[in-house]
Amino acid sequence: MTFRKPKAGSMPSTAEIPERPFAGGGVVLLVDDEAGLLRSASLTLRSAGIPTVLTESDSRQVLPLLAVTEVGVIVLDLTMPHLPGTKLLEEIRRDHPHLPVIVMTGRNEVDIAVSCMKAGAFDYLVKPVESARFVSSVKRALEMSSLQDEVSSLRQHLLSPVVVNADAFSAILTDCPKMRSIFKYVEAIAPSGQPVLITGETGVGKELFSRAVHELSGRKGTFVAVNVAGLDDTVFSDTLFGHKRGAYTGAEQAREGLVAQASGGTLFLDEIGDMKETSQVKLLRLIEEKEYYPLGSDAPSRSEARVVCATHYNVKELVSQGRFRRDLYYRLSTHHVHIPALRERAGDLVLLADHFLEDAANSLQKKKPTVPPELYTLLSTYPFPGNLRELKTMAFDAVAQHRSGILPLDSFKKAMGDHAPPADPVSAPAEGGKVPFVFSGGFPTLNEAEEYLVAEALRRAKNNQGIAATLLGLTRQALNKRLARGAKAGKPSS
Repeated sequence: MTFRKPKAGSMPSTAEIPERPFAGGGVVLLVDDEAGLLRSASLTLRSAGIPTVLTESDSRQVLPLLAVTEVGVIVLDLTMPHLPGTKLLEEIRRDHPHLPVIVMTGRNEVDIAVSCMKAGAFDYLVKPVESARFVSSVKRALEMSSLQDEVSSLRQHLLSPVVVNADAFSAILTDCPKMRSIFKYVEAIAPSGQPVLITGETGVGKELFSRAVHELSGRKGTFVAVNVAGLDDTVFSDTLFGHKRGAYTGAEQAREGLVAQASGGTLFLDEIGDMKETSQVKLLRLIEEKEYYPLGSDAPSRSEARVVCATHYNVKELVSQGRFRRDLYYRLSTHHVHIPALRERAGDLVLLADHFLEDAANSLQKKKPTVPPELYTLLSTYPFPGNLRELKTMAFDAVAQHRSGILPLDSFKKAMGDHAPPADPVSAPAEGGKVPFVFSGGFPTLNEAEEYLVAEALRRAKNNQGIAATLLGLTRQALNKRLARGAKAGKPSS
């Protein structure tokens, strides 16, 4: 099929052309003095999923239009009255250097084509143009324009000293500079419409960040979340894509899936690292083609939902192990947000602990207990493998058991168990998840090792003997006896 000036009476009506959303977004401006060609080209682009197409038959009006309208790409004819296309191309490139311009003309002359490309044209198409070639060129130009906008937005947000839309992150409590940098990155990438991959350990708040992406995106649809861990391919397809009536035994009524419910909004898929390979293929098609097949249907449905995914796995390792498709990983990680673990944001520990204790007291209709300073010292010695979720559970359990007075540490110590905190939060743990102590010089005697451990425990506990005893797996009385022995021998206690 070729794209050319339509014959009289042969043009399709807009009702005959289904609108399909294009992931790249953006506005296309068609400039040509032939009204029939403008209408035909506009319908061709709309049928390819580019809903916003402007047309202009007077080349003199293009620059004034660009001054008040944000355009993603221009398709420009060369042979026009008043202001020739070659002259208009030069003026557009001068005043709007980042705006891609596609030249589409009936002049099949090499020297003119070379001249246009040197002048900065994105592409040069000779009429009649095949519809697929025309649409492909426009989509590539829109994607490049979108990428330029994202880079500009990213630079603007990352260089800004403040988070512009702080309300979008109100559910995420932090005073950590690293977290503030992530906020600014999320602000920059949220409007793009491209997939987002959110990674981080269990309990760091990945869904909170996905909701912030949705809120900042400006999308009018709803936020729909689903945990895909453990779903076999059939359940995955039915949950996301829905089914037609009679698709399987018991499917007495048609049901739309979560993709349709998230139309115009955001579809959040949690724990994608556990997806089956067949489900990964379907997700890749959904992202790349914006299409999916409801169970029992031979005709594809269109998707207008933005996809945001999260996992606690290292996806690169899954790819190298053959457990996750490489093409899907690269498509999902167009934008990648990695959330640090709680132990990497030590400055937030007091803020979060106070918040969870107050939240627990309100939920249980109790007065917030008085918190001993030793609690924060104790918490600082623990690596929190469950991150914020684990800290919240500890706080609720402690407040539930508390009756009056100062909040005791017993429930926190019980929750921590005998889990030894790492010597260095950034060191790689040895087998078993613990970081060994490193002694310098010769191999220590048992007495020397004991002295070292006691001194190290007191240092980490900030000389709180009760907490130090907990770290050593001793009672406080046993630690006092060891300290007393050391004092009698003339050795320092810490």
